[in-house]
Amino acid sequence: MLLAAAPAARGLVIGGGGNSRTDCLLALDAPITYPPPPAEPKKAICANSTFDPTHCTLSGVISITVDHASDNGDPKFDTDFQALQNRIGTQIEPPTSTADRCTTPTNISVRLPGPFPGDVCKSARKEIKIVTLSTFRDGKQYKDTDKLKLTCDPPVPCDPGVIFGGTFDRILKQIFNQSCALSGCHDSQSHQRNMVLEEGSAYAAIADVTPDTPAAAALGWKRIDAANASPDTSYLYHRSPATSPTSSSASACQIVRSWTSS
Repeated sequence: MLLAAAPAARGLVIGGGGNSRTDCLLALDAPITYPPPPAEPKKAICANSTFDPTHCTLSGVISITVDHASDNGDPKFDTDFQALQNRIGTQIEPPTSTADRCTTPTNISVRLPGPFPGDVCKSARKEIKIVTLSTFRDGKQYKDTDKLKLTCDPPVPCDPGVIFGGTFDRILKQIFNQSCALSGCHDSQSHQRNMVLEEGSAYAAIADVTPDTPAAAALGWKRIDAANASPDTSYLYHRSPATSPTSSSASACQIVRSWTSS
């Protein structure tokens, strides 16, 4: 999904919840209808909005903070939220009193769990929380707390050829994003075993790279032996054993094998 504020092709502008007087400090610009997968819907953010002049009486934004946008060990850190926060800082540039100052679009993805055996996926949800503070007036600072809940319902059947852009994209989104690129593991702060498995870094960290594990390195294995398309000499393949036909580790194992065998 996407959060943003593109001047063209604007959607439905909403306050996002909270006191109607403060709702215009930050507003969300969202389309009414969503495109089908694999496209992602767009949403937008505007500061000092004029969408509801009857009820909104405050303007003058001093700060806008997106929850879980800092890559500082937060277990709920989300790179989509980080991108949104960066756009707010560089395009809205708080503090500002300029009316309808908006960001460009930012993709906010809601990742489906799966596909599991039988091409079955589960619904997924994500909540965006943004806290906006006003400049002081009458000796008081006002707060506008906005929440947006996003839900993604899977198609039936949940065809991996439709929801992923290829085998590595599936590995990235179904395995690394959900189980590996997390705080204390293989994110940019922890990078255990010198591996950062976040989007933009994962491929270079594993494809044809010698593993840090001495036993695997001595065998001449790679983290993923992409050059030879060999699962048998790919360390990550051996680290995701198929314990049963329906287990998540079996799914991971099969996905890695399909990549290295292609």
